[in-house]
Amino acid sequence: MIITNEFPVLEYDDCSAEVIPPDHDCKDLKLPEKCLFTFLGDVVHEYAERNNAEVVEEMINVSHTTKIYVIHGEKEDFCLVQSQIGAPAAVQLMDVVVSCGCKKVIAVGSCGVLDEIPENAFLVPIRALRDEGTSYHYVPASRYIDLDSEAINAIERSFTEQGLPFVTCTTWTTDAFFRETKDMVKHRLDEGCSVVEMECAALAACCQKRGAKFGQFLFTADSLANVHEYDERDFGTSSHEKALLLGLEVLKRF
Repeated sequence: MIITNEFPVLEYDDCSAEVIPPDHDCKDLKLPEKCLFTFLGDVVHEYAERNNAEVVEEMINVSHTTKIYVIHGEKEDFCLVQSQIGAPAAVQLMDVVVSCGCKKVIAVGSCGVLDEIPENAFLVPIRALRDEGTSYHYVPASRYIDLDSEAINAIERSFTEQGLPFVTCTTWTTDAFFRETKDMVKHRLDEGCSVVEMECAALAACCQKRGAKFGQFLFTADSLANVHEYDERDFGTSSHEKALLLGLEVLKRF
């Protein structure tokens, strides 16, 4: 049945099938169980080329082509993808890789800080504030969504074994980069959000709906901590390759 609401974004269909299934263009594609889902720029493609990753599929739309890689390891294979930013585009890709076999997914990307946190610090979200629209099409409305505990444990265990400092956090997932207003930043910080990004809540909801385990870790980039003077810093660029390698290590423990 459809859960109705005055506001369309809060309406939810909990039973009928999709008109377009997520594997409609790649029904024969069989991906490994584990996937590293990244927001890391060119280092992903450079790593894939250096390590002879196989391009098993290309998702083509009118504005972008996304390569789906498989890295063939000694003990197991991994799926590796570089996502576009923003919840709708990211979840479209996530839905495809999960429907084609990925059941354990670790995402990695940057975040903006709402509090005084240095650049290139690592954080592990345990829940995400659902201030975006995509997640509401996958699970019923709620203020937060929790990330999978098994995935969180794999990330924390990997970081601890490698001696990498980190903190857990609540992240604010928003659709509107230019509508992170001064008062809203303070409001989110007051309710416990320390960082902001644009995909986590929606990716968690997609995986929850499709029966996959999902976790994410973030590295700090720009700063909104001083609402009177935005500081883009270096957008965490120097952490891209490190984060990619960390993500692959996490997958081994997941």
